Amino acid sequence: MRLYIIIVVLLLACCFLISALIIRSYRRNMVNQYDVLLQKLDQAIAGQNLETSYDESLDSAITVRLNRIIEISCIQKGQAEEERDIIKSLISDISHQIRTPLSNITLYTGLLKEHVSDEKSLMLSTKIEKNAEKLEFFMKELIRTSYTEQELISVCPQITDVDTMIKKACQLAELPALKKKIHLICSYHGYTCFADRKWTEEALGNVIENAVKYSPAGSNVWIDSAAYDSFICIQVRDQGIGIPEEEQGKIFQRFYRGTNVSGEQGFGIGLYLAREVISRQNGYIKLESALHEGTVFHIFLLRPVT
Repeated sequence: MRLYIIIVVLLLACCFLISALIIRSYRRNMVNQYDVLLQKLDQAIAGQNLETSYDESLDSAITVRLNRIIEISCIQKGQAEEERDIIKSLISDISHQIRTPLSNITLYTGLLKEHVSDEKSLMLSTKIEKNAEKLEFFMKELIRTSYTEQELISVCPQITDVDTMIKKACQLAELPALKKKIHLICSYHGYTCFADRKWTEEALGNVIENAVKYSPAGSNVWIDSAAYDSFICIQVRDQGIGIPEEEQGKIFQRFYRGTNVSGEQGFGIGLYLAREVISRQNGYIKLESALHEGTVFHIFLLRPVT
């Protein structure tokens, strides 16, 4: 009887040991399969095609389906990029086509005001001029908003002349500066930076336009540049109303407007767009400001390695 019990115990122990070994082997195989699956998922996320064995195994079926997902994703990505380029080109064409007649309306209205003498004609020409300016403002804000909403910012940085960018950016703010008799004082040093010229001119132009908008008539706006070890810094300094300290960390948020600028037109897009453009080129933008003492914006762009 005792021998029988010993044999049963040994058999049970052997069964338990064999079961433990089978479970351990099964778990090891499952872990290996999961590792292989995770590697394939990582390749799929990276857009890499997977090697297919074309057998009846589950692994092969998963690989085939992942390859189909990759193909569909690549097709959709290509279509999205093509649509983005079409929208970008369309917005650029529309803005160009609208700006020309608007500029002509503003110019002809100014000439008309110089040649009319009666009060009624002068009043009507003034209304035309103000409405043209309002239409131009809304057009610019609409274009800026579309850039951010459609994710049309696509920068291609290359070695660019800083002085040329400053000149082009100042041209964007030239008309509002003339209307307020604000002097744009630029300094040139012959620096080069690593940036997308077109988008950086747009970003810098937005900063300069802001400086003009929130500065008193007859004041100055200084645009200068300085070279550091890794960056070229473009500085825009004004004599404007300044930014409260508690709001300085918020002004680069989309649609945010300071509490002390409610009397000026704007949607809070310009500085947000400027920061997006600069940051996508591995640069950054910061400011120094105090109420009623003006603001200085520092735009840092990568300096070419010499």
